[in-house]
Amino acid sequence: MKKKILWRIVLIGAVVAASVVFFLPNTPAFKYMPAWWQDNMPAKGISLGLDLQGGSHLVYEVKGDEAVRNSTQRIAQALQSAIAEKGLKDQVSLVGQDIRVVPGSLDARKIIENNYPDLVVHEGAGMVTYSQSAKTVREIKGNAVDQALEVIRNRVDQFGVAEPVVQRQGENEVVVELPGIKDPARALKIIGKTALLEFKIVDDESTAAAQLPGSIMPGEEGQVLSQFGGKIPQDDEILFGRVTDRDTGATREVPYLVKKQALLTGAYLTQARVAIDPRFNEPYVELKFNSEGAKLFDQITAQNVKKRLAIILDNNVYSAPVIRERISGGNAQISGSFSMQEAKDLSIVLNAGALKAPLRMLQNVTVGPSLGRDSVRAGEKAGIAALIVVLGFMIFYYRVSGVIADFAVILNLLLLMGAMASLNATLSLPGIAGVILAIGMAVDSNVLMFERMREELRAGKTPKAAVESGYHKAFWTIFDSHVTTLITSAVLFQFGTGPIKGFAVTLSLGVAINLFTALIGTKTIFDILHMKKEVRKLSI
Repeated sequence: MKKKILWRIVLIGAVVAASVVFFLPNTPAFKYMPAWWQDNMPAKGISLGLDLQGGSHLVYEVKGDEAVRNSTQRIAQALQSAIAEKGLKDQVSLVGQDIRVVPGSLDARKIIENNYPDLVVHEGAGMVTYSQSAKTVREIKGNAVDQALEVIRNRVDQFGVAEPVVQRQGENEVVVELPGIKDPARALKIIGKTALLEFKIVDDESTAAAQLPGSIMPGEEGQVLSQFGGKIPQDDEILFGRVTDRDTGATREVPYLVKKQALLTGAYLTQARVAIDPRFNEPYVELKFNSEGAKLFDQITAQNVKKRLAIILDNNVYSAPVIRERISGGNAQISGSFSMQEAKDLSIVLNAGALKAPLRMLQNVTVGPSLGRDSVRAGEKAGIAALIVVLGFMIFYYRVSGVIADFAVILNLLLLMGAMASLNATLSLPGIAGVILAIGMAVDSNVLMFERMREELRAGKTPKAAVESGYHKAFWTIFDSHVTTLITSAVLFQFGTGPIKGFAVTLSLGVAINLFTALIGTKTIFDILHMKKEVRKLSI
């Protein structure tokens, strides 16, 4: 008997010690701990949610129509190249989300229908129009939202925000919550960047290129497009790059006439990292492609020696170096008078991948820290008030046994905080509600056992026998009620959103811990009392 009690005491002590260790990062004492202890802590404590510590709540719309148009554009470019290789005279152009082929000869139609049998055909006077099927459009839009979720999540993770929330809302919206963020403007810039990396040839051989101005002031891009847009070849486009004077710091916009067809994209990128240019002591972004991308880059540079290759990100030309010779190995770089922070942010979005469709911000709400402090204070008051009322009632109604039940409640809270800290859980207002509910359930378990004990005492059993019988008979009732609550919590966690999941996590942990404190914690105290001397009357 003594060995069983000793084993339970050691178990309770070990669990309590572990909970205290895990919860230390959330206490003022943690800053006084040695540096090696702080650096090697197994857990970083409990994080506060957006509603408690403030931060940013963002809602984005994924522009699925743009994803469909981009997909159709890639098909049009591939068809244009295939038709040109066959020596056909058919002209391929993109009109909205449709591909128009003029005149649409039989040979051109065979090429298109053999390579893209899912395209829907519409015949007209002297032309054939192809469009994506309704099923394909739905798939493209759905994939664009799914891919946006992954890309945004990767970008936020690299940004270093603790416990972010990135989830889908409706058909084409993404909700992003960034609790405790210190630089929301930078986060907005990183999250919303499309990050479409393209390599295109600069068309310096066209007569239209010589007519473009050498540089313009920022904001004058529209004038250049309206003046020269109608004079450029059909397969060209005008893009702009920003140049900063190293001496004065003044910025100018440089127009480039580039080919519309991208020879290489960021889809082949495996790594983007920041490096320092030893010549100017300035950061740049070094790119590394996979084996297929390295092969394409080798072919592109071999076929376009002495031409300029524009490196374009989101339709902005970052650099356009002259290809001096064939470049093998699959390495390239983006330079453009970056600051170190700009270079790091650029590497983040490139490593996270490009968005298939641009994002449009629908909502940007910043929760201030004052609201967070008010929420924390209100939650603390509610929790303390509930705890005091419950502890006082138990002592008043069950006397000494009520004190033992109060011990179980406090032990339950301590272990719950330690468990949440060990999981680096996020505590929100719904989570606080789950903690308060767990307090009530901890008391409920003891009430069931105490009432069973009273029944056994009225039946004439000794205090020790009444305790044993009370625990034995109440066990399955307590177990069943807790298991059903755990099932409910699991359903809430699986299908609920962020706040509901927070409530489900704290409730699940509280219920599981309550089984331990009610059936092992309080039972150990009763056994210790009966072990020292024979108890003739049970204070219950």
